Amino acid sequence: MSEARKILKVLMVALCVGALIWQCSMALAAEPRYEFIEVDTTQYKTPPPWRIGFANASISNAWRVFFFQEIKQEFARFPEVELLVTDAMDSPSKQVSDVEDLVARGIDLLLISPCTAKPLTPIVERVMDMGIPVVVVDRGIDSDKYISFVHSSHYEMGKAQATWLVEQLGGKGNVVLLGGIAGATPAEERIDGAMFVFNQYPDIKVLATRYCDWSPVKGKREMADLLVRFPRIDGVWSGSALQGSGAVEAFVDARIPVPPITGEDMNRFFKQWKTMRLTAVAVSNPVWQGAIAARICISILQGVPVSHYIDVGRTIITERELDKYLDAEAPDDWFMDNYLRKEWLP
Repeated sequence: MSEARKILKVLMVALCVGALIWQCSMALAAEPRYEFIEVDTTQYKTPPPWRIGFANASISNAWRVFFFQEIKQEFARFPEVELLVTDAMDSPSKQVSDVEDLVARGIDLLLISPCTAKPLTPIVERVMDMGIPVVVVDRGIDSDKYISFVHSSHYEMGKAQATWLVEQLGGKGNVVLLGGIAGATPAEERIDGAMFVFNQYPDIKVLATRYCDWSPVKGKREMADLLVRFPRIDGVWSGSALQGSGAVEAFVDARIPVPPITGEDMNRFFKQWKTMRLTAVAVSNPVWQGAIAARICISILQGVPVSHYIDVGRTIITERELDKYLDAEAPDDWFMDNYLRKEWLP
């Protein structure tokens, strides 16, 4: 997409989220509450060059690859930035060690996308206590001890998907839930958001919740098992198109019509949707939140005030918008709600 569109989107996000701050527990069926808190970053103002450490949870699936590319593309605009990157390979214990290593290398700021919340909370708090500013992106921690948290609310994403599914089913029917990695903040918060909606409809019966590790292969395997166990499944809530696209294959293999199903902006899911004429919706967890987080890092090191919490929003793609995002020639694993220039595409 064009640079002009990217700049416009960033400006719109900045305007829309400037009045938000996360101030909620993520307990099941609890609505998040927001208010604005501006963080004075004067004490972190540092003359360039800057050494920024990015402790990444992993690049173990296509979404995380696109997310990482957005971060690198944005930092590349600032030649005064030296970006040090670690890959925890989805291991919380390794990520703790990664952060310790980055700190030992003399970073000016830590950007972190945590594997899971609880194990990473102490090390993030410790880094803050050392006077090193921390920006958390995509996945949260069990604390608000950071300068800024940038993400697209997974709770609201799960709610949006579930609301659409309930509408398609007329408020009644049997549904199954396909989550990501058990214990991972995005997976759990999306499920919490979905259950907040489903619990308001006594005629919606949740038959089972399965974790699929953000994997099409495991999504297919879990869905195939569910089809054996339950003779009637009226709808599938999938927190990601990764496992959702695998679930579609399970229905096809079983020669059972695919019921209304949720997913996100993955090209493989879009292709299935188009060719099979599915009843579906995609709610994106925008990969470009990584670029917003990178810009927040720069602002902090420049001493510019930032928001303590930024929800970049989400794109809801229905049948009307499908052709706008579908690219029949692009790889299946591309995430289409992105602002990567051609040279930065994976």
